[in-house]
Amino acid sequence: MSESLAADAKAAFKAIRVSLAVSGALSLIAGIVLLVWPIKSIVFVTGIFAAYLIVAGLVYIGLGIFSSSRGGWARAGHIALGVLYIVAGVIAFSNLKEAAVTFALITVIFIGISWLFDGIVSLTLLGSDGSRTWTLLYAILSIIAGVFVLFNVLAAGIWLWIFFGASLVVLGIVQIIRAITLGRDAKAVKDAVTG
Repeated sequence: MSESLAADAKAAFKAIRVSLAVSGALSLIAGIVLLVWPIKSIVFVTGIFAAYLIVAGLVYIGLGIFSSSRGGWARAGHIALGVLYIVAGVIAFSNLKEAAVTFALITVIFIGISWLFDGIVSLTLLGSDGSRTWTLLYAILSIIAGVFVLFNVLAAGIWLWIFFGASLVVLGIVQIIRAITLGRDAKAVKDAVTG
């Protein structure tokens, strides 16, 4: 019985190690690509997003056409949304570089606005929050970060991309190390089960 349990534990640890190693390697490669070829990689990501829009559009159109349980307005809405997604995907594919820049700018502006409003909302919670000092600090930092991003959209976008790439590199290395060191943990579990 304990040999069967040990074999199961060994197989589970092996599967975990492989998945950690593969995800770590993919993360590391993606991070390096983002840092070495930032423009090409953002264009590639935009291409993936454009393809997603087209596929999602086809799915929504299919839902609108073949969903007999929904009412007429719901079906028409699905079809209209599908057509809108397909048009957006085709427009993005027609000039991926411009679409990539637009996508990046919209993302950065959204982040800036989100931080600004998050800080303002946090200020409204000062009277009811138990940790006034930390809430005030968070609100001030969030507002400053939001204003900075909104007034420096291009710089914020560049730094966001660099941070994203560097984060993927670091996380990929950590995942690979975890996969390697997990072998020691598997041996310890095997020894504990069989011992």
